[in-house]
Amino acid sequence: MKTSILILAAGLGTRMKSQKPKVLQELCQKSMILHILEKAYELSDDVSVVLSHQKELVEKEILSFFPKTKILEQDLQNYPGTAGALKNFKSSKEKVLILCGDMPLVESESLKQLLQNDADLSLAVFRAKDAKTYGRVLIENDRVEKIIEFKDANEKERLINICNAGVYAIKSKLLSEILPLIDNNNAAKEYYLTDMIALAKDKNKIIKAIYVDENEFMGINDKFELSIAENLMQEKIKKHWMKQGVIFHSPHSTFIGLDVKFVGECEVYENVRIEGKSKIVNSVIKSSSVIENSIVENSDVGPLAHLRPNCEIKNTHIGNFVECKNAKLNTVKAGHLSYLGDCEIDSGTNIGCGTITCNYDGIKKHKTIIGKNVFVGSDTQFIAPVNIENDVIIAAGSSVDCNVSSGSLFINRANRKVVKDYFYKKFKK
Repeated sequence: MKTSILILAAGLGTRMKSQKPKVLQELCQKSMILHILEKAYELSDDVSVVLSHQKELVEKEILSFFPKTKILEQDLQNYPGTAGALKNFKSSKEKVLILCGDMPLVESESLKQLLQNDADLSLAVFRAKDAKTYGRVLIENDRVEKIIEFKDANEKERLINICNAGVYAIKSKLLSEILPLIDNNNAAKEYYLTDMIALAKDKNKIIKAIYVDENEFMGINDKFELSIAENLMQEKIKKHWMKQGVIFHSPHSTFIGLDVKFVGECEVYENVRIEGKSKIVNSVIKSSSVIENSIVENSDVGPLAHLRPNCEIKNTHIGNFVECKNAKLNTVKAGHLSYLGDCEIDSGTNIGCGTITCNYDGIKKHKTIIGKNVFVGSDTQFIAPVNIENDVIIAAGSSVDCNVSSGSLFINRANRKVVKDYFYKKFKK
């Protein structure tokens, strides 16, 4: 059955206590609304989002990634509530799937369960350990009787542990019939989609409760719930990669981005963070290292190393306190305490402790190119742009401000000066 999808994202999100709209809060470096849109487009090409609070900001984010999305605006002042969000919505498909924009953990396979049945109206429900302020679902003899919003529930009804997840699949014809009948005669004076149940029941329609996983369908209202959801997403990401053969020595302490890829046999030690579209191939990432949008192949990185964006590290040893940025290293040893930015370094080269590529002149970035079998002594500065050819020795303590030809020894140091007994003269009592 063809489906239109409507995502409700007009809420103020005051419990987030943030200037940023709730649906733009991020999990694993991606905003909540983008997570749910990704799942929506796996099911349909007809997707609409209802906005209100900071509409322009949220709309810009949505259309940057999903330009075909239809944007609707809710009149919160005159039509508050979840049913008020549908005031200007019309479906061109046979069914409508209604989702929440603050539900980033939901999977498309679970949503299919609501669509793949013969019910006129399906709603997602779960048995909660702590029902909190979720709406309660009254089910008797496997029949959905009604949904009671928490604000309207009495003491007995609040003891019900079957909760409304806020996700519905309804036939478009039925929705157009019952939506005008929903009123705001309740404690909050809002128009509730939950009233659809009673109205559909009055029409003798088939209503089904589809049991779902509470964690997957959790709504996120504050920063604490945001942290819980991110931890759950991280567990899922790392579980997937461990099943593919990656070793995580302390998985709970590591952060792996959604778009990170592992290939072959890899090891990740504790306190590691790998972000963006990084790709790790047959490599070991040691403790407390950070990798951003980079490729690491047949190499070891860390501990305490930092690969900033656009690094390509192959067959290379990157040691502790080494930072690379926009660097291509192939079969190189950089053991410790170096900054290698905007550079290309070829095979057999050894980078001594304290080496710096001085790539920025205050206006532009410049490149350092180092060839094969170059021995770079400790405390060397390459003042870019420079080109160091193959088979070169750079003496320790040198500042390299010119190109160096193959086979050369480069030495650039200040003249030695020793002032005898200077200490005693300066600090003489």
